[in-house]
Amino acid sequence: MRAPVFAALMVCCACPSEPKLDPKLEADGHYLAGTSAYLKGDFEEARTHFAEVKRINPTDPRLPAAMGELASAEGNLAEAIAAFEEAAQLDPKRATNWSRLAALYALKSEPDKADSAVKKALALNARDFDALEVAAGLAMKGGALDEAVKNWVLASQSAPAANRVALVQKATAALMKANRQADALVVLEGAKARGLVNADLQSELGNRLVEAKRLDEAIAAYSEAAGLNAKDPTLWELVGELESTQGRLERAVEAFHRSLKVQDRGVVHVALARVCQKTHDEACVQRELDSALQTASGQEPRELIDLAELIVSLGRKKDALVLLKPLSEEPDQRKNAQLQLRVAQLARQLKETDVVVAACLRALSAGAARCP
Repeated sequence: MRAPVFAALMVCCACPSEPKLDPKLEADGHYLAGTSAYLKGDFEEARTHFAEVKRINPTDPRLPAAMGELASAEGNLAEAIAAFEEAAQLDPKRATNWSRLAALYALKSEPDKADSAVKKALALNARDFDALEVAAGLAMKGGALDEAVKNWVLASQSAPAANRVALVQKATAALMKANRQADALVVLEGAKARGLVNADLQSELGNRLVEAKRLDEAIAAYSEAAGLNAKDPTLWELVGELESTQGRLERAVEAFHRSLKVQDRGVVHVALARVCQKTHDEACVQRELDSALQTASGQEPRELIDLAELIVSLGRKKDALVLLKPLSEEPDQRKNAQLQLRVAQLARQLKETDVVVAACLRALSAGAARCP
């Protein structure tokens, strides 16, 4: 009797076999791993995991869209379109499927299909920023600038933070290209009113405000831009120039010195010398001129031109010509008609005929109507 009892006890006490993994959970694990690999930029690993998802659960409705995103990232346009077409059939109420298709068809230069997909995406989600951006691009190609700008602005309102600035810049660039500076200003002011503040946008806002002769507001915009981009010395320089034109010389000096703290540049020392001239401080003028001469790199044309004009204002035309003549002979400056005319003018005043003739020939070749 003992043998059967012992056998029964062995059966009862045997270790249970490991449970089989639920296929759905296994597929989900591969899907999540594939998505993680995709986000890290490891597309090969992502494909491996998505292939496992397809093997385990070939009807997983998430898979076509995931494969479409992967193919798009890899630049495989045909595969991406096929994947998103399948995704749209499986889930026609997901706006992202249609907006992705719209972008892909736009890249493929199939505007009718892109437009159809855009309309479906926006019907499902009027704030789909991808669809709005595609709609803007299609409108631009169709010559509908206002429609394009409207869609870029709408896209900037619903896009992730990292995309918003670029969308506003597209709208303003298109308006500027069409010489619609006032409308570009409206777009930039609207972006600021919505809290979209960025150094590049504030700098561009400052430019447009200067054109609109709203100088105090331009000063505020440039100052804000300088605060957001501590590495750009030109922003405080612009503040200084505007403060100087407004007669606020102490503020101008402060702004110029803030620019110099970012980068010591001759052009700013020249600007400070100009302020010193307004206050009739000859020692200050000489000090800033010396600093300008020491820091001028000789590689920045505007820096040398500004320095030469300061020297002219001090009655030293010969020294100014010594600076400008070599610059005017450089290959990349030979077509600078304004520079060539200035060299010719100085040379004529100094009775250097050969220099006058050479500079005039370059000026006329660069499109100048006449030469002094």
